[in-house]
Amino acid sequence: MGNLHNLLMEDARFNDALKACMNCGICTAICPAAEFFDYDPRRICDTVQRKNENDIEELLRSDMIWACGQCMSCKARCPRGNAPGEIILILRKYAMQLGYVDSEIREQERRMAAAQGENILKTGYCVHPDLVNPELHPEQGPIWKWYTKNIIDIAPKLGANYHGEGPGALRQIRKENLDEIRRIYEVTGGIELHNRLLSEE
Repeated sequence: MGNLHNLLMEDARFNDALKACMNCGICTAICPAAEFFDYDPRRICDTVQRKNENDIEELLRSDMIWACGQCMSCKARCPRGNAPGEIILILRKYAMQLGYVDSEIREQERRMAAAQGENILKTGYCVHPDLVNPELHPEQGPIWKWYTKNIIDIAPKLGANYHGEGPGALRQIRKENLDEIRRIYEVTGGIELHNRLLSEE
């Protein structure tokens, strides 16, 4: 298999995400997911820093790395500037690439790639009303459908700059910024993984 820790370090995000965890546990204390799931960002950082191949492989095969909601509260509170949420993204990437995830998680990730991944690459937003089909999200209720049908009139009243120039929610993202987002996807291996997931449909 080779060295899993070295593989993780090949990701462009690794050095900024895990500088020097001192195991203080602030990330776990502040983490909303840790309150409800078998999820411990401190333990994950410790496992990665110890560089034990068997433990890292166990982590890659575990459900634990899929509990993170990517709120990045961990990054904001870490006294050493670590970002356990970023480490989670790296672990997820290699868990997918190495075939360590079950079919249910793969399908969830494929759906995310088709929805949010495509939204980000096309618009610069994780969720953009132009690309979200209300029929696929009945949990939003009838208001969401009404809002998307009347967005041109309603968005400005809510302070949004719908497809406008300059600042504001739902503004038009400049092409050079969208190109930069695509480059980030490419450098981190996100485009390759995104395309592979979509090809599994």
